[in-house]
Amino acid sequence: MQIWQDTTESGRWPGSASPLGATYDGSGTNFAVFSEVAQKVELCLFDERDQEERVELKEVDAFVHHVYLPDIGPGQRYGFRVHGPFQPSQGQRCIPHKLLLDPYAKAIEGRIEWNEALFPYRFGAPHRRNDADSAPYTMKSVVTNPYFDWGNDHRPHIPYHDTVIYEAHVKGLTRTHPAIPEDIRGTYAALAHPVMLDYLTALGVTAVELMPVHQFLHDHTLAQRGLSNYWGYNTIGFFAPHNAYCSSGQRGEQVQEFRYLVKSLHEAGIEVILDVVYNHTAEGNHLGPTLAFRGLDNAAYYRLSDADPRYYWDTTGTGNSLRMNHPHTLQLIMDSLRYWVTDMHVDGFRFDLAATLARQFHGVDRLSSFFDLVQQDPVISQVKLIAEPWDVGDGGYQVGNFPPLWTEWNGKYRDCVRDFWRGEGGTLGEFASRLTGSSDLYQSDGRRPHASVNFVTAHDGFTLRDLVSYNDKHNEANGEGNRDGEHHNRSWNCGAEGPAGDRNVLALRARQQRNFLATLLLSQGVPMLSHGDELGRTQGGNNNAYCQDNDVSWVDWPAVAEGSEILEFTRELIALRRNHPVFRRRRFFQGVAVRGSRDGLSDIGWFTPAGREMTDDDWDAGFAKSLTVFLNGQAISEPDPRGRRIQDDSFLLLFNAHYEPLGFTVPKDLGGWWSVVVDTAIPYVEYRSLVKAGATVEVEARALLVLRQSGQD
Repeated sequence: MQIWQDTTESGRWPGSASPLGATYDGSGTNFAVFSEVAQKVELCLFDERDQEERVELKEVDAFVHHVYLPDIGPGQRYGFRVHGPFQPSQGQRCIPHKLLLDPYAKAIEGRIEWNEALFPYRFGAPHRRNDADSAPYTMKSVVTNPYFDWGNDHRPHIPYHDTVIYEAHVKGLTRTHPAIPEDIRGTYAALAHPVMLDYLTALGVTAVELMPVHQFLHDHTLAQRGLSNYWGYNTIGFFAPHNAYCSSGQRGEQVQEFRYLVKSLHEAGIEVILDVVYNHTAEGNHLGPTLAFRGLDNAAYYRLSDADPRYYWDTTGTGNSLRMNHPHTLQLIMDSLRYWVTDMHVDGFRFDLAATLARQFHGVDRLSSFFDLVQQDPVISQVKLIAEPWDVGDGGYQVGNFPPLWTEWNGKYRDCVRDFWRGEGGTLGEFASRLTGSSDLYQSDGRRPHASVNFVTAHDGFTLRDLVSYNDKHNEANGEGNRDGEHHNRSWNCGAEGPAGDRNVLALRARQQRNFLATLLLSQGVPMLSHGDELGRTQGGNNNAYCQDNDVSWVDWPAVAEGSEILEFTRELIALRRNHPVFRRRRFFQGVAVRGSRDGLSDIGWFTPAGREMTDDDWDAGFAKSLTVFLNGQAISEPDPRGRRIQDDSFLLLFNAHYEPLGFTVPKDLGGWWSVVVDTAIPYVEYRSLVKAGATVEVEARALLVLRQSGQD
């Protein structure tokens, strides 16, 4: 960065238009902000008594207003005031009375105190401009220290096919853990605590996918109901770690604490993936507050209605959508992504409502500018990129349609696996595709099985325990009359709604949870667990706990025994997947014998419970709910990193989603002896007696049996 040293005004230098934001260089700070419509921009500096000093940014290059202030350093609070057109009918909403956050702020202090002064209109009079000063009620940007001792930190660079993702909420995962000091629970420091690192490594996950940690707001409507935006999908600062997750009261310390979290997870061999929300901001619709982007350059940052620019074009369900075909909005997103990779060392991103990012104009376009930029970027293109491949706009469901560089949350996997295990008919063919990596979705454009991020549950919806305990959602605590949340959950309560005392119901629920976990962790693709599912976490039937920052959403650690059966079962399944590459292939099955394999058998086989190969009629039988899958460990076609051909044990997966036990015949043509290594009818993983090819083994109703080949005749 080159700093001009023209000192025509005492203590103020013109500075530089790049980089955007507040950049401290050890001697002073350069401030730069974009606004194409601004007639004047003022930098507002706040002292410890909240007294405000204004500095006009007189230098403007390519619509970037900038200044350099010597002796201004980390901890300095600031904001902007923009003088310009306030013409909502033309799409512009500049009001200098509103203090604006820096879109590039690396840290943000405080929280919103909801007051009429934050809004551009008077309450009850939406056409009357509100010139009240918002500074006493809004958050403030903070100059940060760019320096951090990373030591010899390095990214784990775990290949996709070896990845097991653990979706987690910083606060919800750690808030009640009794072994974490109470004063840091619910923070970045808590997640970096040795007890959490030991837990995650013992579980066997390789990546933590953090729900939003960009600075977010608690919506005005939620605050009025005494609730909060617990999930955090309401971003206002795309560079700033959320300040409420910081254990320290020091200004700007959230940046260093987050860096320490990343460094600690890396030392444990765990990657950090951020759930990011670049599709909208917390400013909401035309009736929302003026906090940052709206007051800087409304028409540049947001998609406005063609028919009437006073309104926003919304494909997110939140009131606004970012304008993905504007160069400065695209620059903001790309700069943010690059910052989190280079300066914060994260390993990848999961993009919320990613279909909105593909809307360059109105339709979803996989060749939009955003994807072009990501594809060619030498930094962002090298990390994990995961799309939530849908939004709420027309044509927004885009599972399977993202570019080859991307992986996707596979919503079709979730839906099909739920349907299969609750006994829905006509699911067998699709279930086979989902189990083997969804080649119907990802193979045609050259992607691999890891393009499918498989999940049964996530933050949005029932927990795993609730999925098998409730037929209906129970969201009354959200204050919306139980109207919010998904209505069609593909759940089954196993015979009783909610808490139950019947032993048979409880046993079936436990078995169903094991069925889902085993299916997920033995499917091709990348498995994703939702935090607490391995502990039997419940939300009491709430399938939309976005506003429940309380024990409804927090993991209830005091109620968890470290040796609980479902936790041990999950750990053993992850270990089984890790130890056997046949469950995490890098290429799709071909359905043919692989040259060089000793047995001459196909790489995969499909059999009826009677032990004969599946026919078209078997696949088309709508009543069929059971099948045997042969995974040939001698026919893995891809080489290892050193070029050697991978070989593994062979396995049989015996699926019985029928409501009665079934006898399964081990196919004779496969030969040898087989040992039971997983039986979801029992709450633990163990090796049991041998079964000879041609023999029949009983599989409990609604259960999965996994057999490993132990030898040849």
